[in-house]
Amino acid sequence: MKPLTQWLRHAAEGVAAAMLVALFAVFLVQIAARYVFNVPMGWTVEVCLTLWLWIVFWGGAFCLRPADHIRFDVLYLSVNRPTQRIFGAIAAVMIVAAFAVAFLPTFDYVAFYKIKRSNTLGIRLHYVFSIYLLFMLVVILRYSGVLLNFLRGREEVEGKVSAYTRHDEGSIT
Repeated sequence: MKPLTQWLRHAAEGVAAAMLVALFAVFLVQIAARYVFNVPMGWTVEVCLTLWLWIVFWGGAFCLRPADHIRFDVLYLSVNRPTQRIFGAIAAVMIVAAFAVAFLPTFDYVAFYKIKRSNTLGIRLHYVFSIYLLFMLVVILRYSGVLLNFLRGREEVEGKVSAYTRHDEGSIT
């Protein structure tokens, strides 16, 4: 299972890198058209904005590990491990609940955009914004797994799941 997971991670990073290369290429075309040839192209702005949106949410869904996220963990680190597990479980429940509650209204909103098209290229906007639905699903699944790991007494540290073990002084780490 681990080789498949690594292959999928590398594939997702490859897709993100390809989108970033495409964004850069279109950006260079935009600069050359505008400042070298004095022929501004509206489609380049639209493609850049769409690619940026997809890069951000694709990367957030598939390329970032939990250890890559910025955390405000002063309170979390000041308590013992059992309390940290409770904090982690509460945070995971809140994230899953928030995204789950928001999913159907967001789906309706994205589906509404089926009738609208982008200004320059005429791309249906539900295709453009569908990446956010995928992002939401992945966050729900990921944090459901995080919650299960906390409830089972395991914690994801730097991308690896480790079990809590007792030390001689009685603290749980």
